[in-house]
Amino acid sequence: MISIHNLRKSFGSLEVLRGVTFDIHDGETVAIIGQSGCGKSVLLKHIIGLMKPDGGEVFVDGINMSQAKQNQLEPVRRQIGFLFQGAALFDSMTVMENVTLGLRESTSKGEQDHDKLARITKEKLSLVGLKSIENVMPADLSGGMKKRVALARALASEPRYMFYDEPTTGLDPVTSDQIDALIQDLTGRLHVTSLIVTHDMFTVERIAKRVIFLHDGKVHFDGTPAELAQSPDSISRQFLERYQHAV
Repeated sequence: MISIHNLRKSFGSLEVLRGVTFDIHDGETVAIIGQSGCGKSVLLKHIIGLMKPDGGEVFVDGINMSQAKQNQLEPVRRQIGFLFQGAALFDSMTVMENVTLGLRESTSKGEQDHDKLARITKEKLSLVGLKSIENVMPADLSGGMKKRVALARALASEPRYMFYDEPTTGLDPVTSDQIDALIQDLTGRLHVTSLIVTHDMFTVERIAKRVIFLHDGKVHFDGTPAELAQSPDSISRQFLERYQHAV
């Protein structure tokens, strides 16, 4: 379980998180939404221990991520797959090298089994609907294919948690639909706990079972997508109407 209690973070005079509190239970699919700059990505970085809070606590499987030492953080991080907003593939590496990067970094060179890494690469690429591209370079891939390769890399360590940071940003509507469908399918098949940071309400409606709306540095709404859509709250309505007007 992920448990966040009274999380606070400021950058200079700018208060980004002002007492965020919520729990995510095993098997949940949760979307984090809010206006640009509201702290969605900052929140993710706190959960995986890349940022230290000014106050409050973050627990993942009972480990306090804000106080844990490096040797305590690494086992937890290996349980988390992370799909970055821009795919974040290394242009100088082949698809296989990108997919197995985390596995290779966690083992010494002498202990790396090329056949095993090749098998894992094929298996994870197959999960995301890609085949026979192990030796292809990222520059030769479309935007949607890059996202799929990045997702295969996130799945390579067989994580218990999957974090998605704006998974459909920069993609055309058809490819966005395909990525959403893939995330939904993998979440069900692999029985992972999923946390999706997004501004795309279509993604929220298709994938999420629960929505957490951040506003003014705090949790303003926590409920189902249907409950959010029907909420009479003026701030929630303004956010949804602004999104609908934008699209």
